[in-house]
Amino acid sequence: MQNTSQDQSPPKNWDRSGLPGWAYFSDELLELEKEELFRKHWQLACHVSDVPEPGNYMTFDVGEERALIVRGRDNVVRAFHNLCRHRGSRVVADDKGTCKSALVCPYHGWVYNLDGTLRGAAQPKSFPPLDPVKWGLKPLDMEIWQGFIFVRFKESDQPSVADILGRFDKEVEPYDLANMIPAETLVWADETEVNWKAIRDVDNEGYHVPMAHPALQDLYGKGYFDEPFEGGAARSYAPFNEGPGSLWSVRAYKSTLPEADWLPESHRTAWLYYGIFPNTVIGIYPDSMIFYQEFPDGTGKSRLRGASYKYKDESREMRLARYLSGRIDRITAEEDQMLTIWSCEAALSSAYDGIILSDLEYGVKTYHDQLRNLFPVLTLDEPPAPGTMAEVNAEMLAERD
Repeated sequence: MQNTSQDQSPPKNWDRSGLPGWAYFSDELLELEKEELFRKHWQLACHVSDVPEPGNYMTFDVGEERALIVRGRDNVVRAFHNLCRHRGSRVVADDKGTCKSALVCPYHGWVYNLDGTLRGAAQPKSFPPLDPVKWGLKPLDMEIWQGFIFVRFKESDQPSVADILGRFDKEVEPYDLANMIPAETLVWADETEVNWKAIRDVDNEGYHVPMAHPALQDLYGKGYFDEPFEGGAARSYAPFNEGPGSLWSVRAYKSTLPEADWLPESHRTAWLYYGIFPNTVIGIYPDSMIFYQEFPDGTGKSRLRGASYKYKDESREMRLARYLSGRIDRITAEEDQMLTIWSCEAALSSAYDGIILSDLEYGVKTYHDQLRNLFPVLTLDEPPAPGTMAEVNAEMLAERD
């Protein structure tokens, strides 16, 4: 079982300054982020229970990339670029669905088997012979961890998902995450008018919980602890406060939550979070589990995406507890949204001259370190001259190596 003690204090005299303000408004930096973060790093696509039967599929977009996850007739889950090999159309237009035995491109009717191989082109005599593998759907790198399906759009030297998250395996084993099922029919999505990193900045620290999140403070604020990012992931442990709680939602949740006797005592009344660089969080509760993530739709616009899952044999009491924990989560998300807007817009003020991080925000610092490792230009107070961002960053990487 993962150590739950607060034994990871920040070093003395660490850099408390955060990222430079320009990092949240640079189109050139965003292009680097799309390439190095969102194409080359693992992205959580869905859970195996989202595609439980042969022919079930899920799709999702990451910037200009389009992913398709489908369960084959052999019951194997595979991931592909959602891109027809003929003219590049989306092979599947919907976010979620089922096809009987094949994927049919809606543009010209090219047909693909569920294993991605080309079954046939419309009017095949108008083409030279087409090899079904060569002209099949292009596969994506894919890994499954505890039932969660991760994909990667381009090869990179990023470690495997198993290497990144493997240190949490023993802790999550009692939850049996792989056998949970969707609590809702669809993965949810939302938009917010901020840079995606502003969302991560708020989410990577619990220092703001006492002031900004009354329900979370009432539920677990006294014992909540963020561990620093290490090897591409971070962990936060949130044991419930003693007593029934002051807010009605917290009192109702605590009194309704059944005894999760399949979990160790330390986790029967605790929430657990895993942050996965660069943009994903998995939340694991005694009553359910969730994930949420954000993707940039521009320097000042982000798309949020997430889902929740439940136990197959959920009792009425557990269902009510899950509803109440979800309500607390929804309110928290609304509170965080305004905080991200305020903190992001501050960098445009004439009074803005940087920030200072608390020891309780050391998780933000270690997250920023991950970014600075890939983008050393983020150590500059001012952005490079227009048109030189990629070149300057490459030079700084070469000098560091």
